[in-house]
Amino acid sequence: MEKQLGKDVDFGKIINYKSLNILTMTIQLEVDMMKGGTTERSEAKNKSIKSNRDRRISTGQRPSRARSTENISGSCEVCGGTSWDTDNIRGETICSECGYVAAENMIDPGAEWVNHSNGDDRSRVGAPSTLTLSDKGLSTEIRRSDLTSGGARKHGLSGKALRDWRRRQRIDQRSKTRDSRSRNLSVAMQFIRDRGDLPPQIEQEAASLYRHSVERGLVTGRSIRGVTAACVYIAAREAKIPRKIEDIGEAFDMISDVEVKELKRTIRLVARNLGTHHITGPEEYFEKFHSDLGLPPTVLGGAREIWSQVKDDLSWQGKKPSGIAGVVLYYASQNSTSPRTQSEVCKISGISEVTLRGLLKILNQMLSE
Repeated sequence: MEKQLGKDVDFGKIINYKSLNILTMTIQLEVDMMKGGTTERSEAKNKSIKSNRDRRISTGQRPSRARSTENISGSCEVCGGTSWDTDNIRGETICSECGYVAAENMIDPGAEWVNHSNGDDRSRVGAPSTLTLSDKGLSTEIRRSDLTSGGARKHGLSGKALRDWRRRQRIDQRSKTRDSRSRNLSVAMQFIRDRGDLPPQIEQEAASLYRHSVERGLVTGRSIRGVTAACVYIAAREAKIPRKIEDIGEAFDMISDVEVKELKRTIRLVARNLGTHHITGPEEYFEKFHSDLGLPPTVLGGAREIWSQVKDDLSWQGKKPSGIAGVVLYYASQNSTSPRTQSEVCKISGISEVTLRGLLKILNQMLSE
């Protein structure tokens, strides 16, 4: 204890008070900084939300690298300018001063898709996914058509090499299908590709119908061959390029009466459960039958004109659409320079000659009225 100015002074307490004041100021400063940081973050967030609201939705941009003018150097040959513009649509590099086209048909190294989400770029590699493969095309495949005798001659494979590649194909298929469901799906997709005889887009629809049938349990207890044949028939019918049930059955080795009856029953089951209720009309068979019979284009036009005159008659009710198409084409061919016999038309339309003559009698009555 010391005396100063007549008072007792405790220096230890003074130092403690000063330390306490400094600590209090430090804590207050940190609190103020935290509040300031929170306020700044809140303001930045509000600005971001506002900018997102104000931002207009723009059309998708082609991602990654765009065409550039790196291959153009120096001055313009016409005006001597050094400023260049790039037309991304036409793939041209143009002088900004005089409009001289210095380069054209430039290759676009960007991706072959439109980036609507402004996300990461995807590389320009790989085939698109497809429903006609069990794994949707995510793996490689040894094509069966390359392992036939004709494919072996095309690729210069010997008999021993062909046997080795067939063995590798079997091993490859087994490695991809470890469970029964994957194996069945692979077999079904193989049926659709090899026996469907459909355009690629309709093959996709048939594969989609089969996958939906599997999800709804329609394949359980039925043959894979029968369900795939039904899906092919329905896909062709929905695309308005119908196939006869007999032709589908022959393509899928379902020739006997029992198998054809089972195919018809499966078609009704799949169509009812998947909501495909398109009714095939005779006019949808005209182009196929016209092509199969090898008739000139004028006959097809005449058949369509005849059908437009008689299609609303109730006498056609209960008649087979393919038979009606056959008799209309037969009638039109008889009035042309390229007539066809009744047996030829019956073979294409899938009806007997007696049925054709009966339909022809009805058609003549309609046209004579």
